Amino acid sequence: MSHKQINAQGQRQDAHTAELMEIQHTLLVMQDNIKSTKIVVHQLSDLFLANIFNQKRETHKPKKSLTAPVTPTLESSSDIDARSDDPQMCGAYVSDIYEYLREIEVNPKQRPLHDYIEKVQKDVTASMRGVLVDWLVEIAEEYKLGSETLYLTVSYVDRFLSLKTVTMETLQLVGLSAMVIGSKYERYTRPPRVEEFGYTKQEVMEMEADILLALRFELGRPTINTFLRRFTRVAQEDFNVPHLELEPLCCYLSELSILDYENVKFLPSLVAASAVFLARFIVRPKQDPWNKMLEEYTKYKAADLQECVGIILDLYLSRRGRGLEAVRNKYKQHKFQCVATMHVSPELPVTF
Repeated sequence: MSHKQINAQGQRQDAHTAELMEIQHTLLVMQDNIKSTKIVVHQLSDLFLANIFNQKRETHKPKKSLTAPVTPTLESSSDIDARSDDPQMCGAYVSDIYEYLREIEVNPKQRPLHDYIEKVQKDVTASMRGVLVDWLVEIAEEYKLGSETLYLTVSYVDRFLSLKTVTMETLQLVGLSAMVIGSKYERYTRPPRVEEFGYTKQEVMEMEADILLALRFELGRPTINTFLRRFTRVAQEDFNVPHLELEPLCCYLSELSILDYENVKFLPSLVAASAVFLARFIVRPKQDPWNKMLEEYTKYKAADLQECVGIILDLYLSRRGRGLEAVRNKYKQHKFQCVATMHVSPELPVTF
């Protein structure tokens, strides 16, 4: 090979190496740009979402309500939510979530008639409904179904009875089928074995179909349990008692409330707030059971709760629902701190 050929080959290799280095440099620059773009996009996304929430809070005007809601203080709400270590509480946007839930719970399509026994039913009475719900509590306890399943079941029963007339003999089948639907909706609970209650699978399936068609498959809705967790946490803020005592007491009062037909007319959030009010009164009878923070979070004043609190107190003292012992026996257990045995004054506080 001549000297000129060697030089020419060396120049080509140098040019090729330089070209490779230039391509490598270009790829590195592109990679840095991509990273920078990702960072900017994420920053813009965060700013965009923040602006959406800020605009929503600024432009939102509270609707008129018969319960005279109290305007919340956003600063204190943010503080209490920010202090939560529970990621399921969704502190960053919990206010928007509960605002949405409050809108859903007043939807008339998902609300039972407050007087369906008088207007729709012919054989079924309020006392029969109480016996049915008491039996459903027993079934839920036997099969270890959650409180949410129980509340959904009672909701399905009330909504179905608001639309369809049933006989006395069919009422228990309606309740059992509603519980099967609630168990399936919750998914993590096993439905009761229907054969143990004298019904065939075919009978229950047919009743399930009737209920689902009547409810138009609209099964998801806020229940008392939906609001109770948050309200209980707020109630604990100025209360120097163990959370493990106040929470089961609120749950007990809430489950007592579903026994009485008169409570069908109340919104789930109002019943949850009433349970918290009465629980605080039972634990600390000399302390005001309601305060500004609870008004802010529940959107109810003490006067809005008076009727519902009175009904639940009568249930607690067995002045109502006498003979319905499933809920009472359930909360006499040590795992619920025996809250059903706590003493309470027979008279409501003068807060009202």
